[in-house]
Amino acid sequence: MTSAAVAYLAILIASALASYALNWAWRWFAVRRGIMKQPGARDRDIHTKPIADASGIAMLGAFLVAMFIAWRLPFFSGVFRDSSEPLGVVIGASIIVAIQFIDDLRDLSPPAKLAGVVLGASVMYFFGLSMFYFRIPFAGFVVLAADVAPLMTVLWVAGMTQAVNLMDGLDGLAAGVVAIAAAAFTIYAQRLSDGGLLAPENLGPLLAVIACGICLGYLPHNIHPARLLMGDSGAYLLGVLMAASTLVVGGRIADQFSGQTYFFYAPIFIPLFILGVPILDVAWSIIRRTYRRTGFGTADAEHIHHRLMRLGHGQRRSVFILWAWTAILSAFVLYPTFVGSDRQLANRIVPFAVAGLGLALYTLFHPRVRDKSRTDHPTAQWQSNQSAE
Repeated sequence: MTSAAVAYLAILIASALASYALNWAWRWFAVRRGIMKQPGARDRDIHTKPIADASGIAMLGAFLVAMFIAWRLPFFSGVFRDSSEPLGVVIGASIIVAIQFIDDLRDLSPPAKLAGVVLGASVMYFFGLSMFYFRIPFAGFVVLAADVAPLMTVLWVAGMTQAVNLMDGLDGLAAGVVAIAAAAFTIYAQRLSDGGLLAPENLGPLLAVIACGICLGYLPHNIHPARLLMGDSGAYLLGVLMAASTLVVGGRIADQFSGQTYFFYAPIFIPLFILGVPILDVAWSIIRRTYRRTGFGTADAEHIHHRLMRLGHGQRRSVFILWAWTAILSAFVLYPTFVGSDRQLANRIVPFAVAGLGLALYTLFHPRVRDKSRTDHPTAQWQSNQSAE
C-alpha cells in the first residue's frame, strides 16, 4: 500500500470515528434538550415519531477534527503549507453550517439561508478557493476572467448544497449517496495525480475523503429507522465539501489526460455524473415548480425518493435503489481511467448500460411494487390533500 493510500485511509477512519462519536453525543444532547424533528413538521416528511435533529453541528465537529489530524500528518504538509485554502474552507463551511443550524432550530426565511451560503462561499473565494477553467464538451475550455471567478464559485457552492439538501428526504439517502460520490471522486483525483495532472498539495482529495468519512460515521445513526437527522446544517456541510473538492480539482486542470479524451470531455462536469441522482432531482424540481408557479423553497412530495415510495418501495429499498444508481454513475465515470485508450467506447459503456437496465427493471417491476395510485402512503395522502385544496 502506498504512502498516499495509507494517509487517506487514516483520514477516512479518523473522520468516520469522529463523526460516529460526535453524532452519538449530539443525539444524546438533542433528546434531552428537545431538539427534535416532530412528525409532519414539513409536508414532505415521512416520519411518524419525533427524531433528534440538526446533527450538522456534530458533523462540522468531525470535519474540524479530521482537518486538524490531516494538518498534523507529514503527508499533507504540502496541502496546508503556504496555502490559505484549507482555512477558507473551514471558515466558509462553519459560516454556512451556523446559519443552517439556526434554521434547523427556528426556521429562517429562504433569502436569509441563501445569504448565509453566499457569505460562506465568498469567504472561501477570498481565501483562494476558486476555479480557473470551465471546460465545455467538444469545445475545449474557457479561462474564467477575474471578475467571473467569484460568481462561479458562489454559484457552484450554492448549487451543490441545494442538490444535497433536496436529496435528504429518506433515512440514509443523502449520506449514502455523498459517501459513494466522495469515495469515487477521491479515486478519480488519485488517477489524475498518477497521471501527473494534479499537484500533491491539491486540497480536493482530502476534502472528498473527509466527506466520505463523515457520512460513514453518521450513517449508523440514520439508517431506517433513523434515530438522528442531519437537518439542513448537515446537508449543506456535505454540499460545501463536495463543491469545494470538485471546484479545486475539475476547475484547475487545463491539460488532457493522455488516452482518456472521452473521460476528459468536461472535467468540471464530473460532479454532474458522480452526483447524478441529486442533480437530476434539482433540475426536475426547478422545472416542476416553475411550471406550477410555486416558490423554489416550497416543500413538495415529488422528489425521486417520494416517487419510488409511491411505487411501493419501502424506505430501505428506495434508498438502496438510489445508492445503486449513484454507484453505477460513479463507476461509469471512473472506468475509463483504468482501461487503455485502445478499448472501444462501446465496450466501456455496455457493462454499465446493462447494470442500469437491470436496476431500472428491479425498480419498476419488483414483485412487491404496488399500484402507484395507493392512497395510504403519507406522501400520496399529502398529494391528495394538496389537490383537494
